[in-house]
Amino acid sequence: MNKLISIEEAIENIKDGSIIMVGGFLGCGTPHKIIDALVKKGVKDLTIIANDTSYIDYGVGKLVFNKQVKKVIASHIGTNKETGRQMNEKEIEVDLVPQGTLAERIRAAGYGLGGILTPTGVGTVIEENKQKIEVNGEIYLLEDPLKADFALIYGHKVDKKGNIIYNKSTKNFNPIMATAADTVIVEANELVEIGDLDPNFVMTPGIFVDYIVGGESV
Repeated sequence: MNKLISIEEAIENIKDGSIIMVGGFLGCGTPHKIIDALVKKGVKDLTIIANDTSYIDYGVGKLVFNKQVKKVIASHIGTNKETGRQMNEKEIEVDLVPQGTLAERIRAAGYGLGGILTPTGVGTVIEENKQKIEVNGEIYLLEDPLKADFALIYGHKVDKKGNIIYNKSTKNFNPIMATAADTVIVEANELVEIGDLDPNFVMTPGIFVDYIVGGESV
């Protein structure tokens, strides 16, 4: 199967109302070209699952600023005042999730688990409407898995089968998001031939990747 497609082809099936995971941490490790294509397409009512909403004019923040997002599930929004404004004006729904809990909920979906137990949030507003479970005398919150229709991720080096190597901190949420969506699209910084990557350094196996966009020709 040829996984190499254009960005236009990659976002063709992303429709109004889609649930999308986007890799990155304040835009570091975010597939910016795909985000720009979604902004241009004008798809709306998106649910975005990401670590944050970056900045107004950068990464996921562009979608928020363009009012293409109806809900955000993230660990913080403090660097994007437009997200906060839309939340306060009831224009967007924001579900703030502790960062570690967010990561583990995504991982739970990727690993086929029914949820995770965490002490984070016990005794705070986080526990509202959540099931509590006692284990060995300790109280934990049951957190549901997080899954998406699409995961948009970014890879430093990607071969034509979709095997990915990330570069330093650009790794962040990308590997776990690659396991937790129906369709996974990677934006490659550099595209290489099959066999060019040392398998000992591959961080996301190509079996998780459906499509590849970007990258230099090889």
